[in-house]
Formats: sequence, C-alpha cells, structure tokens
Amino acid sequence: MSQFISVFDMLKIGVGPSSSHTLGPWRAAQQWIQKLKETNEFLLIEEVKVDLYGSLSLTGKGHATDLAVLLGLSGADPEYVPIESIDVIISDIQNKEQLFFNNERNIPFLKDSVKFNREFLPFHANGMTFRGYAQGEEISTETYYSIGGGFIVQEDDHLAEDIEINKQNFPFPINRATELEAYCERESLNISDIVYQNELVINSAEEIDKELHRIWNTMLECMYIGCHTQGTLPGGLNVKRRAFETHQKLIKDAEYTNQQEWITAIRGTEVKFREILKWVSCLALSVNEVNAALGRVVTAPTNGSAGVIPAVLMYYLVIENHDADFEHVKKFLLVAGEIGSIFKKNATISAAMGGCQAEIGVSSAMAAAALTELLGGTPSQCLVAAEIAMEHHLGLTCDPIGGLVQIPCIERNAMGAIKAINAAELALETNPKESKVPLDKVIDTMWETAKDMNRNYKETSEGGLAVTVRLADC
Repeated sequence: MSQFISVFDMLKIGVGPSSSHTLGPWRAAQQWIQKLKETNEFLLIEEVKVDLYGSLSLTGKGHATDLAVLLGLSGADPEYVPIESIDVIISDIQNKEQLFFNNERNIPFLKDSVKFNREFLPFHANGMTFRGYAQGEEISTETYYSIGGGFIVQEDDHLAEDIEINKQNFPFPINRATELEAYCERESLNISDIVYQNELVINSAEEIDKELHRIWNTMLECMYIGCHTQGTLPGGLNVKRRAFETHQKLIKDAEYTNQQEWITAIRGTEVKFREILKWVSCLALSVNEVNAALGRVVTAPTNGSAGVIPAVLMYYLVIENHDADFEHVKKFLLVAGEIGSIFKKNATISAAMGGCQAEIGVSSAMAAAALTELLGGTPSQCLVAAEIAMEHHLGLTCDPIGGLVQIPCIERNAMGAIKAINAAELALETNPKESKVPLDKVIDTMWETAKDMNRNYKETSEGGLAVTVRLADC
C-alpha cells in the first residue's frame, strides 16, 4: 500500500517562515484541540503546556515555532488569518499571560508554557508534545511530529488512515517515477494529464480549478508584495530587503495599478539575458522575503523553498509565452506537485531530516519538470529535468544563521530557480534513452545522503554558516 499525496498536500497556503517549524506546529496545535473535542476533554482543560524537541527547539526561536504554537492554540487558521492581526494576537497572549483557547474561552498561559528542549525524540527530528491539565493533573498528552511541508504525523499513525492507492480508487497509482513514466507512455498522455485524472477521484473539476486558482493567486500576491516592500527583515540579522530595489531598476517607468497589469508591464520590459536572470532572481527573492517576514506564502514544497516555483512559472508567463493562460498555470502546478510527492514518498522534504537538498533541491526539481512540460518536452524529458535539478543540489546542507530563514535561505531560492530553468533546457536537448541516471536513483541517492549527513547540518544552526557567522557578528 502507498500513500496518496494530492497536489494540494504539496502546495499548501500558510504563514512563514517555515513549513516544518511554523505551519506544522500550528496545524499540530489545531489537531490536538480537535482531539480534545472528540474526547470531550476540551472544556476540562485549565492549563496548557507545550514541549518542543530537537530541531524545533534548536532553531525554534528563529523560525517562530513558539509563536506558531500560540496562534494554533488560539484558533487562528494559517490560510485565512489576516497577517496584520498576527502581532496583535501574540502580543495579547504574552502581555496578559492568558490564552483565548481556540477562540472560545480564556485560560492561563504563562511565559514559560512553551519549553525548548535540546534533546531529539527518536521518531523524527521535529517533535512536540502538547499537555493539558485539569485541577493540576495532566489529563491529555499528545506528541506530534512536523515532517516537512506542513505535514504532521503521530508515531502511531498508519497508512490505513490514508486513501489506499489501488486500481479501484485511482486510475494511475504512483509511487515511483518509473510508474509515472510508464503510464504516460501507455496512455500517450502528459504528466499533467495523468495527475489530473488522479485528482478527479477526490475533487471535482470545479474544485480543482478553484483551489489551483487560489494557490496561484497567493503566489502572485506574494511576489507582488515582495517586489513593492522596502525595509529590513525581522529577527536581528538586519537583512535588507533586496527585491524592492532590484524590481525598481527592472520595471523602470512602467505604469500599473494591480497584479494583472503588473504582469503585462513585466512582459513589456527589456529581455536581454542579464535582465532575464535578474527578473527570475528578483521574483524568487521577493517570495522568500515575504516568507521571512511571517507573510503568507505557498509551501512548494516547503516555506523555505517557496520562491522557486512561482519564479520559474512567472519566467514562463512573461518570457517564454505571452499568450499563456490559467491552463498553463494549472499544468505547471499539477506536474510540480506530483514530482514533489514522489520525493516525499521515497525520501524527504524536511530539512531537519535531509538538509537543504530536501527543500531547495526538491523545489528546483519540481519546477524543472513542470517547465519542461510547458516548453513541449516529453514526460521522459520532464523526469530528466527533475533528475538534473536534484543531482546538482545533492548534499546541500541546512545551516541558517541565527536559526532564521534568511541567510543563506533567501538567496538559495534564486539559485534553485535559475538551476530549474537550466535543467529544463538541458533536458529538452537530451534523449532520455541515453540518460545515465534515472530520477528514482537520484531520489534514492538523496535519501542515502540525508541519512549519512551529520546532524549538525540538518536545520540545527550547529554547523556550517550558522557557526562560522554568528548572529552577534551581524
């Protein structure tokens, strides 16, 4: 049995700066509350405490994990909570030392109610335990693990709770890239067509289009905000936002009043080679600057790598095909989501488990495959593109300075986007039958590399740049 992972599982809307450290704990808090209600314990809870373990503890402050927990316990939803209200909710809890539990009733919540524990739980590097008390006694204890991309599990979760992949449920059950390629060849269909048929089993055509529109609009809004926001990022590194000035130089004196007019304006700008590189980099930076400022982004497949896919998709829309419409966006996102799911099933998309190869590497592979299909590549060439993109991210460590998703994370999105475009172009000139390295082998290699990687280089801020360049030095 294999787990079915929808495109909408891979591309989630949430609040930055981290899908593993922010969105995951946020969702875990919501899930715990749901369980309390199912067991009729919610109204009994008089006090709440939360323990964060491993990577969630070591880089939790920089990733706003403690704040995400507060937001989840307060009943706010990461997809819809007004960004401007986040500071208000947090300040209210901290100043009053009181939590409006699930937006229903007030309970005490002291400053030490969230505890950072350096120890790692054996099941996963991102562990957290929620404890509920009544009359001084602990009546509820639930441990969750944030496994990357906003996915959360408990140690005793079973695949039986997921949709079983079989011929009766899905026309094209997919676990490995070779299976996807075989379906495409047998049915004479593109990857996006295969993925779409599977999605139709659980969502209507109208629901799929509506959700993909919402995802793309969130990506577009994120890029727009990032390109039009000045200042420095929060957290203590005093990192200056760079997308604004780069965008000003590139857009020149173009006039526009909204996001759609903005795309038209970009299409009319100069398209020399250097300008193309600058545009792609600018758009990738813009997304992750918004992410670093606790803005709303789309995990693709994670928050830390959220800038790669929108930047590459915009490259196609404004450079390669001015006549592109939503159908092109739809195909791109369907392909990207499926490639990401294959990585998740057979390796990891969690930097705490695999380093940054699991985030930027996977996002670059997703974007490369999707771009290749839109540029007219065969399904086999799409898989070659994903393989090339990941192959040149193997071994990439996660070493955020100060535990913040800023240096080197933001720039890595720009590099991942450029590599994705390069990988697509190389794949289009490749005969897949002559390719020496299958995508599945690269995914297996990535997972073996992840297991061999020293723990210090897996989102702990205890190795690499995080050690050689200290927060105090900045």
